[in-house]
Amino acid sequence: MTNNQQRKSASKLPYLTQWRYASSIISIVLMLLSLTVIGVKGFNWGLDFTGGVVTEIQIDQRITVSEIEPLMTAAYQQDVSVISASEPGRWVLRYADIPDENQRPELQQVLAPLASELTVLNSSIVGPQVGQELIEQGSLALLVAMLCIMGYLSYRFEWRLASGALFALVHDVVFVLAFFALSQMEFNLTILAAILAILGYSLNDSIIIADRIREQLIAKPQWGTSEINNLAVGSTFSRTMVTSGTTLLTVVALWVMGGAPLEGFSIAMFIGILTGTWSSISVGATLPEFLGLKAEHYIVEPLPDTP
Repeated sequence: MTNNQQRKSASKLPYLTQWRYASSIISIVLMLLSLTVIGVKGFNWGLDFTGGVVTEIQIDQRITVSEIEPLMTAAYQQDVSVISASEPGRWVLRYADIPDENQRPELQQVLAPLASELTVLNSSIVGPQVGQELIEQGSLALLVAMLCIMGYLSYRFEWRLASGALFALVHDVVFVLAFFALSQMEFNLTILAAILAILGYSLNDSIIIADRIREQLIAKPQWGTSEINNLAVGSTFSRTMVTSGTTLLTVVALWVMGGAPLEGFSIAMFIGILTGTWSSISVGATLPEFLGLKAEHYIVEPLPDTP
């Protein structure tokens, strides 16, 4: 396809420009609402951050989690995480500590209705100071990751184009955090790992489109920025859909087959992939246009012959 044909094709896509503008406005509004939800509701911190009791037991292997969990939840008056261990009949119980020993039910009594011999293999208490340290270390990891990404984007792209990719990253993380604040699902280290993975996935998608925009700005300096953006989004759309679709299939399989321990991780990744695909096309490509990105920002000035 020649240069003129490409320009005609890009200029005949006014609906794509309108869609990008509309989706950017929707993203900004939803982002503000998400920040409000996070500020108002906060997070349901898991035992990784708040501290609690981790107990490993051995019981008849014919007993299932659906039999253990209701008894534990009713006795301890809280959500108790029951996770299958490495061997049949071996379970890991996670719940918040009850400091008053008079109010702390004995496991043997709680699980007595199961009519099975119970062996407590080990039990440990994670103190709140450890949880606070995990919060600080997790926040530091997220901050370092964002700073490294900012440094890379500043080196790779002009600041207007880099700002679009960076805002898309923040957009995706805020959406995932807002979902967990709204749903009050447990926020633990697994969810934090998913957020770090989302940063990498969203960055990859944004860089693909930003790199194409930069290439087209250099190759076609006479084009308008809107036309360049339409051409870049259109030329990478099929690649983005295929990549996101196959990744979503993997995440859905993990969600369905992974069970409760991986449910939060799978949900976070699912939301992150959807918002990452959305933001890289709308926010990542449109924000630089609003900031005044033009072809001359990538024109290399020749060095003078004379010193």
